[in-house]
Amino acid sequence: MTKETFTQTQLEERLTHLLGCSIQKASDRQVYDALLKLSQSMAEQRQSQAGGKKLYYISAEFLIGKLLSNNLINLGIYDQTAKLLEQNGKHMGDIEEIENEPSLGNGGLGRLAACFLDSIATLNLNGDGVGLNYHFGLFRQYFEKNAQQVRPDVWLTDDSWLIRSDRHYDVTMGGRTYTSTLYDILVTGYEGRTNRLHLFDLDTVDESLVKDGIDFDKTAIDKNLTLFLYPDDSDNDGRKLRIYQQYFMVSNAAHLILDEAVEQGCKLTDLDEYAVIQINDTHPSMVIPELIRQLMERGLSMNDAIAVTSKCCAYTNHTILAEALEKWPLSYLEEIVPQLCPIIEILDDRIRRKVDDVSTAIIDSNDLVHMAHMDIHYGISVNGVAALHTEILKNTELNAFYKLYPEKFNNKTNGITFRRWLMSCNPELTGYLRSKIGDGFLKDASLLEHFKPLLEDQQVLKDLIQIKQTKKHQFAAWLKQKQGIEVDPESIFDVQSKRLHEYKRQQLNLLWAIHTYLRIKEGYRPERKITLLFGAKAAPAYIIAQDIIHGILCLQEIIDHDPEVKPYLQVVMIENYNVTAAEKLIPACDLSEQISLASKEASGTGNMKFMLNGAVTLGTEDGANVEIHELVGDENIYVFGQQADEVIRAYEQHSYVSKDWYDKNETLKEAVDFLVGEQMLAVGDEHRLNRLYKELLNKDWFMTFPDFDSYLEARAQAYADYEDRLAWSKKCGVNIAMAGFFSSDRTIAQYNQDIWHLN
Repeated sequence: MTKETFTQTQLEERLTHLLGCSIQKASDRQVYDALLKLSQSMAEQRQSQAGGKKLYYISAEFLIGKLLSNNLINLGIYDQTAKLLEQNGKHMGDIEEIENEPSLGNGGLGRLAACFLDSIATLNLNGDGVGLNYHFGLFRQYFEKNAQQVRPDVWLTDDSWLIRSDRHYDVTMGGRTYTSTLYDILVTGYEGRTNRLHLFDLDTVDESLVKDGIDFDKTAIDKNLTLFLYPDDSDNDGRKLRIYQQYFMVSNAAHLILDEAVEQGCKLTDLDEYAVIQINDTHPSMVIPELIRQLMERGLSMNDAIAVTSKCCAYTNHTILAEALEKWPLSYLEEIVPQLCPIIEILDDRIRRKVDDVSTAIIDSNDLVHMAHMDIHYGISVNGVAALHTEILKNTELNAFYKLYPEKFNNKTNGITFRRWLMSCNPELTGYLRSKIGDGFLKDASLLEHFKPLLEDQQVLKDLIQIKQTKKHQFAAWLKQKQGIEVDPESIFDVQSKRLHEYKRQQLNLLWAIHTYLRIKEGYRPERKITLLFGAKAAPAYIIAQDIIHGILCLQEIIDHDPEVKPYLQVVMIENYNVTAAEKLIPACDLSEQISLASKEASGTGNMKFMLNGAVTLGTEDGANVEIHELVGDENIYVFGQQADEVIRAYEQHSYVSKDWYDKNETLKEAVDFLVGEQMLAVGDEHRLNRLYKELLNKDWFMTFPDFDSYLEARAQAYADYEDRLAWSKKCGVNIAMAGFFSSDRTIAQYNQDIWHLN
């Protein structure tokens, strides 16, 4: 493995050669194409063909974001490239805008997977990602009539980062054989090696199949297989398509794993010495029976194939939500992957013969195949992704399995690629930190703690305030350009940006906004304007989530047209929230909303990015919020709401009745009733608003009502504290200084030490 480096002059010569003209005379598009070629060439020089054990990180999502700046940073030439462009009348920001964001993921699961690939390469570990090459991702979101509308998110172009390979595999599904094509994206580590993200596709996929919005014929597998991430599963055809996708992913992965292992001299019975497979949530779970099947095809006995596979696979659980712990009807599998069913039945039978507790069976009494159960029984490791989450898995949700295999359970608190979420999206803060504590934290994030003692200096606190204001002004300009919406950078930027799901409780935030609107109408005037920013997409089949977006957009319109309220409160929903938008928004945030119902958010990673960029968390004791709280201390976070054990107990006892809370809390009742009041109905859809109202009043499954009063109180305290600007700046600085623990480098080092054991 060699590393190419350039002086400023050499860099200019190389770019000029690629451009065929001077940098000054080239168009921004030409500069982008040249930088893409340059970075790919440099990345290729850092590849290693060294043998030894290899990790295959299989995931349905890889939310990698735009790659140019991240790659230039990791290759060590970002600063000099930006300076060279500036000297020639070009701006890195303009060049970055040309790149399409790869639409290969949606939420935290996919962003985490992308962070992990970066850290695997940074730590010089031999490991590649494996997934699917979605043509349109989830969807591109836009707003019309105060509702989420969707269209395909077209990102694949001739100048994308994809490299087509000559590797193809035959995959038989539903009685038909499909031939795959493998595409690669080079993954560069920071001062480290280059690995790959392997993405499988079908050459027969037909993008013209999508006619109206994102609707398409879900039965035409040869044409639709990789069109969309998480196709609408509200009907049987959609659910079956997800099985097709998952099997296509893991069958190709198993072929690739075995081929590469054999090329390294593997005898197959010793596969665990050559390969380890991380199953990222339950989407790739079929890799277990598929790997067994392929090993048997290559000559191993059933017993040996099961034994070998069980030593190679490890499972990461990302949620306790039932909807994400996939259970597929055996009849669907018999239709689509009949070759796996005898193997799954044997795997189930073996467990039933040795375990009396039928709740741990792989195939239940309703002939549903529990993917997580298969992962746990036939793998070496089960990990949660935050300390609280792992304890909940062990003590409640997966307790029967923990009793069987206590040695398999372990925690790996999530992390982020802090270089991307600091160097790339906040160069002002990065430069300031470098000037104060040196460069070491870019490689070892724990060194950020050296910044903490400097927070006793008032000038440092003033400097942090100025950096934050710069990022707020930059975000305001970006939002004005993108959506034509003006926001006040002098206001408090209060942000909740994450996948739209009831357990993340954007509806609680909406009720707060309604309450605040009504108070302003009564004469209350906040000391400083509050700008409430949302960023989220709702899955196509998730109706209530879309209703919450509708409620937010309706309130946004009401406030925009109310001159009495708008000087004090503004609600803004960012359109098509993605990594690019996050890179603009997160550094500008003052208060980070992490308000999921305690026990329901496995970890979160947005909370870590906001913390790193100097936002203060307002949150429940949920997921990694617990560890943030421990790191920064009581005075540098705002905590509210029920504890996880209270919530779990309420679910177990079926003791929560939302209507009781509504009836006894007049302030809450007023906010909830506003959803179906005259003002909302005048700008919204009566059916949608009534459905959301009834969902809260009659169900409120994620307990917004019990946490409402404490949420109001904690938020009011945060706003009051914000007015002591130096004291607030110190809170921000402590969060920055203590964010190093949440580096994905640390997480990956722990995965390798405890689970993977790569050479």
